[in-house]
Amino acid sequence: MSKPLHLHLDPLGGIAGDMFVAALLDAWPELAEGAIAAVRASGLGDDIQIKHQPHRDDVLTGSRFDVSRTGAADDSDDHEHVHWRDLRLQLSRAPLDPPVRERAIAIFALLAEAEAGVHGVDIEKATFHEVGAWDSIADIVAAAFLIEALGPAEWSLSLLPLGGGRVRSAHGELPVPAPATVRLLQGFDFHDDGRSGERVTPTGAAILKQLAPARGLEPGRSKRLLKSGQGFGLRKLDGMSNILRVTAFAPGPDPVEPAVAGSDSVAVLSFDLDDQTPEDLAIGLDRLRVLEGVLDLVQMPVFGKKGRMATSLRLLVQPAMIDCVIAACFAETTTLGIRWHVEQRVTLARHMSSADDGVAVKLAERPGGRITAKAESDGLRDVGDHADREQARRSAEKGALLRRRAEEERE
Repeated sequence: MSKPLHLHLDPLGGIAGDMFVAALLDAWPELAEGAIAAVRASGLGDDIQIKHQPHRDDVLTGSRFDVSRTGAADDSDDHEHVHWRDLRLQLSRAPLDPPVRERAIAIFALLAEAEAGVHGVDIEKATFHEVGAWDSIADIVAAAFLIEALGPAEWSLSLLPLGGGRVRSAHGELPVPAPATVRLLQGFDFHDDGRSGERVTPTGAAILKQLAPARGLEPGRSKRLLKSGQGFGLRKLDGMSNILRVTAFAPGPDPVEPAVAGSDSVAVLSFDLDDQTPEDLAIGLDRLRVLEGVLDLVQMPVFGKKGRMATSLRLLVQPAMIDCVIAACFAETTTLGIRWHVEQRVTLARHMSSADDGVAVKLAERPGGRITAKAESDGLRDVGDHADREQARRSAEKGALLRRRAEEERE
């Protein structure tokens, strides 16, 4: 199963419903037709005009999601009073895809709860004013469509701008952030960039509340940037573009976990020799390599005291077998002392396969699902010369990988 997208929202100018929709459509313009069709299906009249179009200010380019009504002289004064129960009924009967309908109703339900709390009434008696108007219905339904169209995703959010001052409403002037917005965004993190005005609208706040984004990008996880989109708001901000930016990330490969067979402890034994003949040492080391509990043995030439050539030995040993292996090292070599300690290790998942000619091949599962093959040299001892051995090695490794793929397809 593929991992979900990670969508990060950066509200440089702020966030409103139309900015959210515009940012997603700027990144995925192919979804514009479906979003507009969903808005049309929500029950808005034929006098409502809906456009997704490119937009630029003096600095940046992006998109706008414009919703207007034919014949409306001043949309800012076009306050409608819509009861939550009526709007819920309208959306429940609308010919929308069930997931889109449910998400749109869920976003409006959060708004209704906030409005009811602000005015001290039962939620069933909640009345929308600005957020019940045709443009807010269009923004929320389009947002619901886009969220569902993008499929399961992880969402995160940068700090929200606080704003300040006053905003006109059907109830007169209200402080910024508006009371309903404050209730919706309890627990979210804000910052004050010194610019006033309504930077987060109730519709934008309700969308965020319903998405429940994480605070910022999660540290320590690799991500691959796919695309970004910028949605412009209506207001102009002094010295800053009024945009909401969305950046889409695909999960990067986990550097270890997908291929890890397990983690455990291993004992590391080391000692040096300068007084044992090479012939006798070779016999002793062969015996140590096959000893129970010995995972690996490495010998390295070094210069010891007085400029003598010496052999440095390192053994990887199962911790439970330390005493037995140490005793064997003293018995098979001339060393007078052994250093040891325990380390943690992580190992890749691996297993043995075999070629048609019987050559053993070690398969290892590496990060990103990649599988590598390595033929065991012991199986090549009786194969011709160097060129013959190389050909046999490549053939054995290729055959093992092909068999592995066939097994995975059958599974």
